[in-house]
Amino acid sequence: MADPATNADWFARAQEVIPGGVDSPVRSFSSVGGTPYTVMRGEGPYVVDVEGTRYIDLVQSYGAVLLGHAHPVVTSAITRAAALGTTFGAPTPGEVLLAEAICERVPGCVQVRLVSSGTEAAMSAVRLARGITGRERVVKFDGCYHGHSDGLLAGGGSGVAMLGLPGSVGVPRGAVAETAVLPYNAVPELDDKVACVIVEPVAANMNLVAPGPDFLTGLRAACDAAGALLIFDEVITGFRIGSGGATAWSGVTPDLWCFGKVIGGGLPVGALGGNRELLASLAPEGPVYQAGTLSGNPLATAAGLAVLTEVTDDDYFELGTRVASFAGRLSSAIAEGGLAVVAPVVGPLVGLFLAPPLGETASSNMGLAAPVDYVSAHEFAANGVYPRFFHAMLRRGVALAPGAYEVMFPGLAHSGDVLDRVVAAAGESAAEVAQQLAVAQG
Repeated sequence: MADPATNADWFARAQEVIPGGVDSPVRSFSSVGGTPYTVMRGEGPYVVDVEGTRYIDLVQSYGAVLLGHAHPVVTSAITRAAALGTTFGAPTPGEVLLAEAICERVPGCVQVRLVSSGTEAAMSAVRLARGITGRERVVKFDGCYHGHSDGLLAGGGSGVAMLGLPGSVGVPRGAVAETAVLPYNAVPELDDKVACVIVEPVAANMNLVAPGPDFLTGLRAACDAAGALLIFDEVITGFRIGSGGATAWSGVTPDLWCFGKVIGGGLPVGALGGNRELLASLAPEGPVYQAGTLSGNPLATAAGLAVLTEVTDDDYFELGTRVASFAGRLSSAIAEGGLAVVAPVVGPLVGLFLAPPLGETASSNMGLAAPVDYVSAHEFAANGVYPRFFHAMLRRGVALAPGAYEVMFPGLAHSGDVLDRVVAAAGESAAEVAQQLAVAQG
């Protein structure tokens, strides 16, 4: 069979053999409408689809890519590793080196157990917390996504929220009976039944919602008082907002960490981290079982180590400075185009909350308050503006995530000139959407 020529052809072919035509719901265009583009290759800040159209890519594999697509340092590391063998089911030097690199950078993290995904890391962290404390109840926060294991899907953001699902069909009631879902940015009262509190220290699966000034310190104090463990899900923030992740950024040290994305350099990987005493409860030393045939895969560890070695603290500082400027100019361009906007920033993470115009002037359209929890974030996602803006940007060669609950991931490959083009496209797109809304309102 000849290869299809268009995005529509590829998507139709995919639907014959892949449920919904995608291997992850967040790649679906269900919430924005239309047909997904099918990527043929990536190059730095760009992706190129099967039709040859090049887009400025602000998805960057949902944060897994920090240096840019097909960075030579990463591709060379993968090539060298692949030439030696792709998997062994035995210890390798690469997993030791990556584990050392993670522990050297994150304050308080002494050991890590490598797994194959962020979902595995979070699932294992919760199991470990329950095993250590002898308790069953888990506290999570509405709109935070911790992977798709049964017990953590309740109140998940990202694709779960995008598709309008409260959790998932197929998850038995018993699996979530001991999961309490509470509002983000509100410190809960904990009792002696709680094994752990798991949280995104910077919520990035309900668009971008930053923690309030006392939220993380409050969680640390509440866990200490109740004898519960605090878990930071840093699958997104780890090695994205800085070399020390959210711990260095916030000054709050959890008991356990979950890592993923950046530490694999674009290949599947995850990690569960903590101190030596806590992780001693994992098999084979302890009674809490966790395993994986491909854990510590030599290609993934080589790619991840290449990224962590390549990026310096100066790189993080420069990227954060560049992105802060970009977010401000982006907000101004969208507001001047006629849409209401707020674009919160944490390090290089950029949120984008859009709404119909609040008034006729740009200053009035920048008068929105940033969401503080899932309820306030959902109000933006449900107003219908983002799908229009998404397609307007796509027509101008800028690829955002096809869902209003995702953040933008500008990375080290996104130069000032590239981000300037995004700002220009955003201003034009906002004007187009504002005109559409005006016509629709009569």
